[in-house]
Amino acid sequence: MLAGRAPLGAAGCGRLLAAGLRALLCGLSPCWVTAGRQYPALRVAEPAKEKRLVRKEQRSSLVVRRFIACPQLARTVWRCLQRGAGPGPQPLLLEFAPGPGILTRTLLDAGFRVVALESNSDFLTDLKSLENSLDGQLKVIHGDFFRMDPLTKGTLKPPAVSSDRLFETMGVVAVPWRADVPLKIFGIVPQQLERNRLWRLLFAMYECSSIYRYGRIELNLFISEKEYTILTAKPGKSKIYQALTVLAQLGYEIELLHKEPWSSFATNLKNGGLAVPKTVQVPNDHLCLVRLTPQQNLFTGGLKPSNASTFIFMVKQSFAKPKSKLTDRLNSWSLDNSDTLLKALEIPKNAAMCNLYPEDYKRLFEALQNSDMFAETLFHDEVLASTRIMNL
Repeated sequence: MLAGRAPLGAAGCGRLLAAGLRALLCGLSPCWVTAGRQYPALRVAEPAKEKRLVRKEQRSSLVVRRFIACPQLARTVWRCLQRGAGPGPQPLLLEFAPGPGILTRTLLDAGFRVVALESNSDFLTDLKSLENSLDGQLKVIHGDFFRMDPLTKGTLKPPAVSSDRLFETMGVVAVPWRADVPLKIFGIVPQQLERNRLWRLLFAMYECSSIYRYGRIELNLFISEKEYTILTAKPGKSKIYQALTVLAQLGYEIELLHKEPWSSFATNLKNGGLAVPKTVQVPNDHLCLVRLTPQQNLFTGGLKPSNASTFIFMVKQSFAKPKSKLTDRLNSWSLDNSDTLLKALEIPKNAAMCNLYPEDYKRLFEALQNSDMFAETLFHDEVLASTRIMNL
């Protein structure tokens, strides 16, 4: 959370959103003004049209979407996105699912060049109108970020989108992995299948596929507090320290930029409800704006994009029984020299899987790669099965 700033919540944006997104949009003046710049009015101001839009989204996807509909929250996000930026022109930013474009306008006013990736036709109309009023600072594309590069044959039809086509349109070229970040991405991850969406991004990053073919793409995502807690868990907490934890901490530099109550966001629900998911083991009162920057040194040593899927499933199998001993897991992989291997790695023989640090898993994998007793075929069936599931 930004220092010195109280959450907006019910005291700020919460009151503004009490009647849902429709009430906010209906209250906009013919021209929306920020910092001296005027933008065309949003064209979803009629209550009847807004209701039709909600029903259409519910029928088409059944996905609860959240929007930044409060200018104050938009300014907070803008300041977070600028954190750590150097002097000079603002970088290109891909904003997925911008909805009514409140944040989009704030970013444009701050000098960002923005590519808006939106799947809803009504929002697209308004964003296109905004694009036409500017001189190349905004590019609007019909697409769904989480339907990028599906495993289908033939020509893709929107909202499915090809990363190659998208990056070509944006003018972003591939750079070496250790080069600077070539593109920043911002968006709110839908709560339905949230874990699956994070896994898919993680797979793509380790395999340098999809958006990561172009380098270390920086993600700035609002995710649930529950998932953020899991991503940043420490070894020994067997219920929340998971395979996702190990792989995320090893692959990304994880930075918490801001925490915001669920009530600060508008939804596309007909009743204007918040639809906050319930949890028992971990807190989940906020959405967390998290910056995920791929590690420059990820592919040093024996870990490479070509064998990354094997490493991922080695970690996943290790957490099938997180409290089991490492020696038992190694023996299940037909390793007869496990004691010698662990001694060389300076890992205690009685260590439990949930007590190993992410770096320990990488060192273990690299040592196994050099072992004549280790067969990658142990993981091949699971790799293929999970790949199919991740692309459903």
